[in-house]
Amino acid sequence: MAGHSKWANIRHRKGAQDAKRGKIFTKLIKEITVAVKNGSDDPETNPRLRLAIQNARGQNMPKDNIERAIKKASGADGTSYEDVTFEGYGPDGIAVFVECATDNNTRTVGNVRSYFRKYGGNLGKDGCLEFVFDRKGIFTLEKGDLEEDDFTMEMIDGGAEDVEFEEDLITVTTAMEDFGSLQKKLQDLNLEAKEAGLERIPTTMKEIDSGTWESFQKLIDALEDDDDVQKVYHNVEFNEDIMGEKEDS
Repeated sequence: MAGHSKWANIRHRKGAQDAKRGKIFTKLIKEITVAVKNGSDDPETNPRLRLAIQNARGQNMPKDNIERAIKKASGADGTSYEDVTFEGYGPDGIAVFVECATDNNTRTVGNVRSYFRKYGGNLGKDGCLEFVFDRKGIFTLEKGDLEEDDFTMEMIDGGAEDVEFEEDLITVTTAMEDFGSLQKKLQDLNLEAKEAGLERIPTTMKEIDSGTWESFQKLIDALEDDDDVQKVYHNVEFNEDIMGEKEDS
Protein backbone atom coordinates (compact mmCIF):
# COMPACT_ATOMS: atom_id res chain seq x y z
CA MET A 1 0.00 0.00 0.00
CA ALA A 2 1.91 2.89 -1.41
CA GLY A 3 3.08 6.31 -0.39
CA HIS A 4 5.85 7.71 1.78
CA SER A 5 4.18 8.81 4.99
CA LYS A 6 5.51 12.30 5.68
CA TRP A 7 3.31 12.76 8.73
CA ALA A 8 4.63 9.48 10.14
CA ASN A 9 8.12 10.95 9.91
CA ILE A 10 6.86 14.04 11.71
CA ARG A 11 5.53 11.85 14.52
CA HIS A 12 8.76 9.86 14.74
CA ARG A 13 10.84 13.04 14.93
CA LYS A 14 8.54 14.40 17.60
CA GLY A 15 8.87 11.18 19.58
CA ALA A 16 12.64 11.34 19.39
CA GLN A 17 12.59 14.96 20.57
CA ASP A 18 10.33 14.12 23.51
CA ALA A 19 12.56 11.26 24.57
CA LYS A 20 15.65 13.46 24.35
CA ARG A 21 14.04 15.97 26.70
CA GLY A 22 13.06 13.29 29.17
CA LYS A 23 9.39 14.28 28.92
CA ILE A 24 7.86 11.23 27.36
CA PHE A 25 7.27 9.34 30.63
CA THR A 26 5.62 12.43 32.11
CA LYS A 27 3.20 12.63 29.20
CA LEU A 28 2.44 8.91 29.37
CA ILE A 29 1.77 9.06 33.12
CA LYS A 30 -0.56 12.00 32.59
CA GLU A 31 -2.49 10.04 29.94
CA ILE A 32 -2.81 7.11 32.35
CA THR A 33 -4.10 9.54 35.00
CA VAL A 34 -6.68 11.07 32.67
CA ALA A 35 -7.81 7.61 31.56
CA VAL A 36 -8.35 6.45 35.15
CA LYS A 37 -10.09 9.66 36.22
CA ASN A 38 -12.46 9.55 33.24
CA GLY A 39 -13.14 5.81 33.53
CA SER A 40 -11.85 3.28 36.03
CA ASP A 41 -8.59 1.72 37.16
CA ASP A 42 -9.43 -1.56 35.40
CA PRO A 43 -7.90 -1.77 31.91
CA GLU A 44 -10.26 -4.63 31.04
CA THR A 45 -13.26 -2.28 31.22
CA ASN A 46 -11.46 0.99 30.38
CA PRO A 47 -10.26 1.03 26.74
CA ARG A 48 -8.48 4.37 27.11
CA LEU A 49 -6.48 3.08 30.08
CA ARG A 50 -5.71 -0.16 28.24
CA LEU A 51 -4.34 1.87 25.34
CA ALA A 52 -2.35 4.18 27.65
CA ILE A 53 -0.74 1.16 29.35
CA GLN A 54 0.08 -0.36 25.97
CA ASN A 55 1.78 2.85 24.83
CA ALA A 56 3.69 3.10 28.10
CA ARG A 57 4.97 -0.45 27.65
CA GLY A 58 5.88 0.39 24.07
CA GLN A 59 8.15 3.14 25.40
CA ASN A 60 9.72 0.72 27.90
CA MET A 61 8.18 2.31 30.98
CA PRO A 62 8.82 0.00 33.95
CA LYS A 63 5.80 -1.97 35.17
CA ASP A 64 6.18 -0.47 38.66
CA ASN A 65 5.87 3.05 37.24
CA ILE A 66 2.68 2.13 35.39
CA GLU A 67 1.11 0.49 38.45
CA ARG A 68 2.11 3.42 40.66
CA ALA A 69 0.53 5.89 38.22
CA ILE A 70 -2.74 3.91 38.16
CA LYS A 71 -2.83 3.63 41.95
CA LYS A 72 -2.16 7.34 42.43
CA ALA A 73 -4.79 8.33 39.86
CA SER A 74 -7.42 6.13 41.48
CA GLY A 75 -6.89 7.71 44.90
CA ALA A 76 -9.06 10.53 46.21
CA ASP A 77 -6.09 12.91 46.34
CA GLY A 78 -4.95 12.27 42.77
CA THR A 79 -4.71 15.29 40.47
CA SER A 80 -7.63 15.67 38.06
CA TYR A 81 -6.93 16.71 34.49
CA GLU A 82 -9.23 17.78 31.67
CA ASP A 83 -8.65 17.34 27.96
CA VAL A 84 -8.47 20.63 26.05
CA THR A 85 -7.50 21.37 22.45
CA PHE A 86 -6.29 24.46 20.62
CA GLU A 87 -6.32 25.26 16.93
CA GLY A 88 -4.27 28.01 15.36
CA TYR A 89 -1.88 29.17 12.70
CA GLY A 90 1.86 29.48 13.00
CA PRO A 91 4.19 31.62 10.88
CA ASP A 92 3.25 31.74 7.18
CA GLY A 93 -0.17 30.22 7.91
CA ILE A 94 1.06 26.82 9.13
CA ALA A 95 -1.84 24.86 10.64
CA VAL A 96 -1.11 23.77 14.23
CA PHE A 97 -3.39 21.59 16.37
CA VAL A 98 -2.51 21.17 20.05
CA GLU A 99 -3.89 18.55 22.46
CA CYS A 100 -3.46 19.18 26.19
CA ALA A 101 -4.28 17.61 29.54
CA THR A 102 -4.40 20.26 32.26
CA ASP A 103 -5.36 20.85 35.87
CA ASN A 104 -5.45 24.62 35.30
CA ASN A 105 -7.10 25.69 32.06
CA THR A 106 -6.38 29.40 32.61
CA ARG A 107 -2.64 28.69 32.81
CA THR A 108 -2.70 26.46 29.75
CA VAL A 109 -4.66 28.91 27.59
CA GLY A 110 -2.30 31.72 28.54
CA ASN A 111 0.81 29.70 27.84
CA VAL A 112 -0.33 28.31 24.49
CA ARG A 113 -1.52 31.74 23.30
CA SER A 114 1.83 33.27 24.26
CA TYR A 115 3.78 30.70 22.23
CA PHE A 116 1.74 31.40 19.12
CA ARG A 117 2.15 35.17 19.52
CA LYS A 118 5.89 34.98 20.24
CA TYR A 119 6.64 33.00 17.11
CA GLY A 120 4.50 34.76 14.53
CA GLY A 121 1.21 32.93 14.86
CA ASN A 122 -2.19 33.24 16.46
CA LEU A 123 -4.84 31.03 18.01
CA GLY A 124 -8.00 30.47 15.99
CA LYS A 125 -11.56 29.53 16.88
CA ASP A 126 -12.49 25.94 17.70
CA GLY A 127 -13.16 24.15 14.44
CA CYS A 128 -11.05 26.44 12.25
CA LEU A 129 -8.85 23.48 11.26
CA GLU A 130 -11.74 21.04 10.81
CA PHE A 131 -10.91 20.41 7.15
CA VAL A 132 -7.13 20.56 7.54
CA PHE A 133 -6.74 17.37 9.62
CA ASP A 134 -8.40 13.96 9.42
CA ARG A 135 -8.70 11.78 12.52
CA LYS A 136 -7.10 8.42 11.83
CA GLY A 137 -6.18 5.36 13.86
CA ILE A 138 -2.42 4.83 13.80
CA PHE A 139 -0.58 1.72 14.97
CA THR A 140 3.22 1.55 15.03
CA LEU A 141 4.81 -1.88 15.36
CA GLU A 142 8.32 -3.23 15.33
CA LYS A 143 8.91 -5.09 12.07
CA GLY A 144 10.76 -8.04 13.58
CA ASP A 145 10.39 -11.12 11.38
CA LEU A 146 6.92 -10.26 10.06
CA GLU A 147 6.48 -11.13 6.39
CA GLU A 148 5.42 -8.02 4.50
CA ASP A 149 2.80 -9.41 2.11
CA ASP A 150 1.11 -11.70 4.64
CA PHE A 151 1.01 -9.05 7.34
CA THR A 152 -0.38 -6.46 4.92
CA MET A 153 -3.21 -8.78 3.88
CA GLU A 154 -4.06 -9.49 7.53
CA MET A 155 -4.20 -5.75 8.24
CA ILE A 156 -6.43 -5.07 5.23
CA ASP A 157 -8.72 -7.81 6.50
CA GLY A 158 -8.83 -6.00 9.85
CA GLY A 159 -9.82 -2.68 8.28
CA ALA A 160 -6.48 -1.02 7.50
CA GLU A 161 -6.37 1.78 4.91
CA ASP A 162 -2.58 1.80 4.59
CA VAL A 163 0.38 -0.30 5.73
CA GLU A 164 3.84 1.20 5.46
CA PHE A 165 7.12 -0.61 6.07
CA GLU A 166 10.01 1.70 6.89
CA GLU A 167 13.34 0.45 8.22
CA ASP A 168 12.52 -1.48 11.43
CA LEU A 169 9.01 -0.05 11.92
CA ILE A 170 5.58 -0.70 10.45
CA THR A 171 2.91 2.01 10.44
CA VAL A 172 -0.69 0.90 9.97
CA THR A 173 -3.41 3.48 9.28
CA THR A 174 -7.13 2.97 9.64
CA ALA A 175 -10.29 5.07 9.63
CA MET A 176 -11.24 6.33 13.08
CA GLU A 177 -14.33 4.12 13.19
CA ASP A 178 -12.23 1.01 12.40
CA PHE A 179 -9.70 1.61 15.19
CA GLY A 180 -11.27 -0.97 17.53
CA SER A 181 -11.55 -3.69 14.90
CA LEU A 182 -7.91 -3.32 13.87
CA GLN A 183 -6.85 -3.35 17.50
CA LYS A 184 -8.73 -6.64 17.93
CA LYS A 185 -7.12 -8.01 14.78
CA LEU A 186 -3.67 -7.36 16.23
CA GLN A 187 -4.70 -9.03 19.48
CA ASP A 188 -5.93 -12.08 17.55
CA LEU A 189 -2.49 -12.25 15.89
CA ASN A 190 -0.79 -11.91 19.32
CA LEU A 191 0.85 -8.68 18.21
CA GLU A 192 1.15 -5.59 20.39
CA ALA A 193 1.77 -2.18 18.87
CA LYS A 194 4.68 -0.14 20.14
CA GLU A 195 2.38 2.86 19.93
CA ALA A 196 -1.30 3.18 19.04
CA GLY A 197 -3.93 5.88 19.10
CA LEU A 198 -6.11 8.30 17.22
CA GLU A 199 -3.98 10.91 15.47
CA ARG A 200 -4.72 14.05 13.48
CA ILE A 201 -3.32 13.66 9.98
CA PRO A 202 -2.99 16.67 7.65
CA THR A 203 -5.04 16.39 4.46
CA THR A 204 -2.68 18.75 2.62
CA MET A 205 0.92 19.62 3.35
CA LYS A 206 2.38 23.12 3.36
CA GLU A 207 5.83 24.02 2.07
CA ILE A 208 7.81 26.68 3.91
CA ASP A 209 11.10 28.40 3.14
CA SER A 210 14.22 28.48 5.26
CA GLY A 211 13.27 31.91 6.62
CA THR A 212 10.08 30.52 8.16
CA TRP A 213 11.64 27.28 9.37
CA GLU A 214 13.35 28.71 12.45
CA SER A 215 10.22 30.41 13.81
CA PHE A 216 8.14 27.32 13.06
CA GLN A 217 10.58 25.01 14.86
CA LYS A 218 10.74 27.33 17.88
CA LEU A 219 6.93 27.34 18.10
CA ILE A 220 6.74 23.54 17.97
CA ASP A 221 9.55 23.18 20.51
CA ALA A 222 7.90 25.65 22.91
CA LEU A 223 4.59 23.80 22.69
CA GLU A 224 6.15 20.36 23.17
CA ASP A 225 8.21 21.62 26.11
CA ASP A 226 5.05 22.67 27.96
CA ASP A 227 4.06 20.11 30.60
CA ASP A 228 0.35 20.57 29.80
CA VAL A 229 0.81 19.71 26.12
CA GLN A 230 0.36 16.06 25.16
CA LYS A 231 0.55 16.16 21.36
CA VAL A 232 1.22 18.74 18.63
CA TYR A 233 0.19 18.31 15.00
CA HIS A 234 1.04 20.48 12.01
CA ASN A 235 0.93 20.33 8.22
CA VAL A 236 4.48 21.34 7.31
CA GLU A 237 6.10 19.50 4.43
CA PHE A 238 9.52 18.47 5.70
CA ASN A 239 12.29 19.63 3.40
CA GLU A 240 15.48 17.66 3.98
CA ASP A 241 17.63 20.43 2.41
CA ILE A 242 16.30 23.09 4.79
CA MET A 243 16.64 20.73 7.76
CA GLY A 244 20.22 20.00 6.78
CA GLU A 245 21.02 23.71 6.49
CA LYS A 246 19.62 24.40 9.97
CA GLU A 247 21.42 21.47 11.56
CA ASP A 248 24.73 22.57 10.04
CA SER A 249 24.35 26.23 11.05
